[in-house]
Amino acid sequence: MGVELFADLHIHSCLSPCGDNDMTPADICGMAKLKGLEMIAVTDHNASANLPYVQTAADFYGLLLIPGMEITTKEEVHMLGYFPDVPTAVAFGDFLRPHMPKGKNRPDFFGHQWVMNEDSEVLREEETLLMGASDLTLKAAAQAVRDFGGVPVPAHINRGSNGLLVNLGFVPDDIAFTAVEVWRALPCSHSAQSGRVVLHSSDAHYLGDILEAEVKVPLAERSVSAFLSYLRQE
Repeated sequence: MGVELFADLHIHSCLSPCGDNDMTPADICGMAKLKGLEMIAVTDHNASANLPYVQTAADFYGLLLIPGMEITTKEEVHMLGYFPDVPTAVAFGDFLRPHMPKGKNRPDFFGHQWVMNEDSEVLREEETLLMGASDLTLKAAAQAVRDFGGVPVPAHINRGSNGLLVNLGFVPDDIAFTAVEVWRALPCSHSAQSGRVVLHSSDAHYLGDILEAEVKVPLAERSVSAFLSYLRQE
């Protein structure tokens, strides 16, 4: 017998330069619990350093954490990567780092990039700007996520210049995406969704933007592996 979990699967922490400084691992998980969520994914821009501390906070609040990342491809398309565990997601962050531009962040312009622990203490500030595009094409980035045992999911495909449909105009058949994230407030072509798992998430950069308990995800069991199998349609 399966389960259905209230979820928000696209949340940015204070490590993302566009993420509010209040988006600490503890505060994200506390707000998610307060809003009645049961499963969350923290998906910072091109980085995963806060995930170990999010995991500790998620365990404290009884939340299922899906370790994730929002990757910017060479085409400047945003793609979510969901991974089987935190160490794998951290390893993917290490893999991605040399594929990113070397420019330094300007906190006064882009915002700070804080690595914080589960007690909301600053451990360090990431100096390299995390918002740039990697040198990996969409196809290469998707394959890299799969090579790490994860599932690639194009993010907010119908919204913004970084959405796949806005940027490329179509979902490439040769990448075989089994799931897409769709922004509920905007129309989206049926063909882009047909035959794929469709996720609806907040893309929250502020605590108040984290979803209420309104989107349920059906799983065979309460586990990360079951979520990845759901995305793969296994």
